Amino acid sequence: MADSFDLGEVPQPAVPTPPASGPYRVLARKYRPQTFSELIGQDAMVTTLGNAIKRDRLAHAFLMTGVRGVGKTSTARLIAKALNCVGPDGSGGPTIDPCGVCEPCRAIAEGRHIDVIEMDAASHTGVDDVREIIDAARYAAVSARYKIYIVDEVHMLSKNAFNALLKTLEEPPAHVKFLFATTEVNKVPITVLSRCQRFDLRRISAEQLAGHFAFVCREEGVEAEPEALMLIARAAEGSARDGLSILDQGIAHAGLEGGGVTAAAVRQMLGLSDRGAVRDLLGLVLAGNAAASLASLRRQYDYGVDPQSVLRAMLETVHGITLAKVGTAEDPAQPVEERNARAEWAARLSFPALHRLWQLFLKGHDEVAKAALPIEAAEMALLRAIHASTLPDPGELARQIASGRIAAAPAAVAALAPPAAPVAAERQGPPADFAGLVELLEDNGHHAVAAQLSNGARVVRYAAPELILSGSRPMSADTLRDVADALKKTTGHVWKIALEDAPGAPTLREQAKADEEATRQAILDTPLVKAAFAAFPEAELEAWPGKRSIA
Repeated sequence: MADSFDLGEVPQPAVPTPPASGPYRVLARKYRPQTFSELIGQDAMVTTLGNAIKRDRLAHAFLMTGVRGVGKTSTARLIAKALNCVGPDGSGGPTIDPCGVCEPCRAIAEGRHIDVIEMDAASHTGVDDVREIIDAARYAAVSARYKIYIVDEVHMLSKNAFNALLKTLEEPPAHVKFLFATTEVNKVPITVLSRCQRFDLRRISAEQLAGHFAFVCREEGVEAEPEALMLIARAAEGSARDGLSILDQGIAHAGLEGGGVTAAAVRQMLGLSDRGAVRDLLGLVLAGNAAASLASLRRQYDYGVDPQSVLRAMLETVHGITLAKVGTAEDPAQPVEERNARAEWAARLSFPALHRLWQLFLKGHDEVAKAALPIEAAEMALLRAIHASTLPDPGELARQIASGRIAAAPAAVAALAPPAAPVAAERQGPPADFAGLVELLEDNGHHAVAAQLSNGARVVRYAAPELILSGSRPMSADTLRDVADALKKTTGHVWKIALEDAPGAPTLREQAKADEEATRQAILDTPLVKAAFAAFPEAELEAWPGKRSIA
């Protein structure tokens, strides 16, 4: 069953279609907005400009930023028309709704107005190019209300060119306006940014683009499936120009085939994975059916779909399921079948399972992008996800080992078990071993002494009240005196403490680290933990809360 879309009615401006007898113009040029009402997706900027014009609070320099194809240069030309429009009768003033019929409006739209100068900074980067602007800016406009300089890709100007422009940009003549456009605003010096009124043009939503493309198809007399238009809108990534270029290609393809623009043709043209096939593939992965999953992937590959595109579609699906699980609003641009499937999976899958799938598919996507054998790398990524789908999440795995439901090495179980409640130390006499002595000192508030003994004392002989330490880790006389005083206060006995020229036993800290490493290795050697690490290569082994991490 084909995916169905409900785009709804998107009001569109009446863009005049040029005569058929003229030379063909690509859709991106033919449907370039001629008024602010035709500029889609930038309502906030249009409102701000309209209010500024009405209140006569116009900045002397404007900077339009945003990704390619969202309308930066078109906006600059519209501002030029709005500021110089004189109306049909020649007596009008600046307006947010330029008439489009007066001589300034028509000349600016056709790119022939003598007072509206467009410059591409990518090919005019030097000081000499900017000096021409500075010199010409001193003279009044020839026929327009304002002399306007539109500089596209302004970030391409050299440092010296920017510096040369600063003074004029800060205090330009009253008849001059600067309109800058850039896709990389971070490359524009802060000294220039501070002198401009900045507008960040947003990416156009897929819903708005699909509605606009539907309007273009109606104007062109071309039939188009709603799903095909949505596929084009998503591929455009917020750019109207990119989307219209893809639509142009789709219409040309449809003309050769003798039909309209279909979703199947767009997928083939763009190398996209069919969403129905992606849902089927994800279902096979979750079911643990390795053979059928690989066959489904190979089938899409044989149709010309890029393996990386398949994994990207899987990532999008997992992300959509996660959003559905947290209760976000449904995306009306998604097919009904897609929404229903995501809601069903959201009810069945846990958050840990979804996060695990996301990490696995993300890792697979990166591997396929760099792999010498992309389809083989994609297959291995799917097999890894299938293997992981049968495993419990790491938290559940630890609980099962700790509870004894899964066999593990005794040391591993002991390390994963919650720490036992501390037992009060015996304070009536010296402990039986050195470790107990250090613990007794710690419990009685002698923390500094206990730390010195634990970290630096290598015991040669312990026979309370005698403590002989190795001279290989010498202690000062003051330290030894402090130890003796603390032991006397704690045990009530006078201790003999001395150093001897012998290696002694490892310190308590060294012993603890050795035991910890042995415990860690015992856990890693259990079959189930090995399987977990095979499924999660970037995972880390940690102790229970309250215990120090062992990885």
